Amino acid sequence: MAIIDLTKDFTGERFEPTFRREKIPLRSARTEYTGIVYTITCDGMTGSYIDFPGHIAETDDGVSAQNCPVESVYRVPAHVIHLTKRSGDGPVSGKELAAACRASGPAEALIINALEPPLDFFDVEERSVYLDDSAVTWITGRGYKLLVSDIYESKALEGVFLKLFSAGVKTVCRPVNLWKLTAPQVRLTVLFSKMPGVMQVPCRVVAEE
Repeated sequence: MAIIDLTKDFTGERFEPTFRREKIPLRSARTEYTGIVYTITCDGMTGSYIDFPGHIAETDDGVSAQNCPVESVYRVPAHVIHLTKRSGDGPVSGKELAAACRASGPAEALIINALEPPLDFFDVEERSVYLDDSAVTWITGRGYKLLVSDIYESKALEGVFLKLFSAGVKTVCRPVNLWKLTAPQVRLTVLFSKMPGVMQVPCRVVAEE
């Protein structure tokens, strides 16, 4: 079994996260040592992050980082699609996704690696490759409830996230290393802290082949 980490780290962020490190002396009659405590400040869109439908107020279904059922994000069967798009290539259609999907078994999640290897999302002009309406219709029509993709919305803001969230699809943004996946179907896990009422949170994304 191969395990592929699809998680972007916290470097190179538009809003740089801060980590305050504090030393706490701890003493008792039997021992003495220094604890290290961190205060972390970061944007919800730091590194790779998961959006729940409630990231848009109009599609809030009450699911958050606190109450999201763990079985919906842990070792979920996922189909994997690879394309070879480059910066500025424009829309990806449902026909393209259907033609590139080689998996045949049932799956609750979908991974779209639209960009040509070894490109990641930050290697192309922002939103210059994106899902069109037919692609969103294909994704929601297949019943996927968790989507990991290196492309989503266009610069025109055509409502990709609104339509996905309306269909109850959770989205993971800014993954990396998608091109390292070789199997047409994997087990997908998305890990995050249980934060009350939070609809967008940095996460760890892992695939098992």
